Amino acid sequence: MFEVSVRGKFSAAHRLRGYQGKCSRIHGHNWYVEVHLQSERLSETGMVIDFGELKGILNEVLEELDHRFINETPPFDRINPTSENMARWIFQQLRARISALEGVRISKVTVQESEGVAASYWE
Repeated sequence: MFEVSVRGKFSAAHRLRGYQGKCSRIHGHNWYVEVHLQSERLSETGMVIDFGELKGILNEVLEELDHRFINETPPFDRINPTSENMARWIFQQLRARISALEGVRISKVTVQESEGVAASYWE
């Protein structure tokens, strides 16, 4: 089994609904997102996926969140914009874009909202 990963980042503000504490107020983060892909096979060029292609796909997804108030961005206008929910949403967005790559699957997405604090999602 092979596994590759790339990291991306975006800056955005959010507030947690129904939370008692300072994160209930609007605040911002420089978020880091790490994506892991797995495959049992390599392409003819010896890769799971070209890193540049994967970073491009990730950046497409993150552009939907970058420099926004996440609470006003679907689906986070309905669900709490926690790191856990963002990790799941990013995973689902990437899966939809990567589904055409035969034998390649997303193994995990990790969202880091500040140093030493992260949430991951995988299926």
